[in-house]
Amino acid sequence: MWEYPKPSSPQEGCSLEEGEEEERSTELMLALLSSLHPDTDQQLLLDVLLAHNGSVKAASASLAARTSPPRRPKPASSALGYQSSISTFLSQSGSGKPTKPRFEKGKTLHLYHPADVAAHTPCSIIHNFLPPDEANALLEELLKEAETYERSSFKLFDNVVQSPHTACFYVESWEEAQRQKTEYIYNGGKLTDIRPLTPRMRSLAPLIASTINTSITSRIQSSLTGSKLPHQCPSPWTPNAAFVNCYNGPTENVGWHSDQLTYLGPRATIGSISLGVAREFRVRRVVPDDGDKETGKGDQQAQISIHLPHNSLLVMHAEMQEEWKHCIAPAQSITPHPVSGNRRINVTYRDYKGYLHPRFTPRCSCGVPAVLRVVQRKRANLGTILHKDLVWALVPTIKNETPNTTYISISTAANWSEYSRPCGSGRNHDAARRQRDLNPLVEASRSSRDILYPETTGITMLLTALATL
Repeated sequence: MWEYPKPSSPQEGCSLEEGEEEERSTELMLALLSSLHPDTDQQLLLDVLLAHNGSVKAASASLAARTSPPRRPKPASSALGYQSSISTFLSQSGSGKPTKPRFEKGKTLHLYHPADVAAHTPCSIIHNFLPPDEANALLEELLKEAETYERSSFKLFDNVVQSPHTACFYVESWEEAQRQKTEYIYNGGKLTDIRPLTPRMRSLAPLIASTINTSITSRIQSSLTGSKLPHQCPSPWTPNAAFVNCYNGPTENVGWHSDQLTYLGPRATIGSISLGVAREFRVRRVVPDDGDKETGKGDQQAQISIHLPHNSLLVMHAEMQEEWKHCIAPAQSITPHPVSGNRRINVTYRDYKGYLHPRFTPRCSCGVPAVLRVVQRKRANLGTILHKDLVWALVPTIKNETPNTTYISISTAANWSEYSRPCGSGRNHDAARRQRDLNPLVEASRSSRDILYPETTGITMLLTALATL
């Protein structure tokens, strides 16, 4: 397998965003720290200063305790910067265990180093994933494809809303593309622009699969339990579809959301390749207050920003979609890429499960298909429903009113070849019998204790990412 070279040029480390006034004070504190350690690299001084929340005294003590400060590596052909992990400077106690950075509401913790990304988020990042020529060739191929991409649109109440970037969906064959156009439902409608994988996307799939399965295994081995999460698919991850997003300029973005699990299944893994302009990928844990609804606003919880340079592979692991939300934030400015200019191409490889084909999707009596999701409404749910149960959600749109959502619990068989749902009469419907039971599913469950919230039926499904959770 391709050996991934280490980053080689200096780049800023983990930092906490403040206002302009604090940025000016940071420059002053950096000057003071530099006067105390004149022979130390300026970038290293900034990293240590930020690691100690701007305390010159603490940063100086940390540097003094180090007998041999790390030297700045010599520049190489790689354009990606090198950053010492912040965990190097966060612990001076006798235990030697690194201290987690303090997360503060309204601030954003910036991460660049792969070790920090793995330690503080449900993600892994691999820099310089492909040989430079292959990465540029893939970028050029997709830039040509992106010329015909369109913005997706959907109806939200009485308004037609467009996505703030363009995108296209790719599958393994023309036959699968036709099935996707006629059988699969996304955001309450059917996609019309679905294409077979491009030659380079197809040729990369085995490398993507091998790398991500290795990353999954490594993360499991380093976890406390040493095993996969409940409901996580036991079989190897196999990419068979991909969404390609194009962000043209600094203002194009995508808001806070978690990816729809209806066809991916619970505890889904997604592999994301970034090409072209570097952008910020922001994540935040979903921890709503008791009794409050999840608003989806990005400033309600502490944010973490993972910087995604050209030719990087980000792996979103099994806990990502159920417990975190993510977005691509608008940027004030960007550094143009020599090949793509102001554009960023993002390829998200996914593993569509055959046992989650639309013919197995529960439906309302009016024919509206449900979406598979977890309950994130209350903090108490995080220890129960979120980790143990999945739900099919019928998400309706009500004009000029707040949507209600019907949640119907299901359970997942250990072998993932079939799954069942308890209904009001106490019966379990296996995969062979489920198809004839789909339409009356809601009616049969009206008296069931598996209904978690009041149900509303007979109306159109609302976009999953914008549903009230």
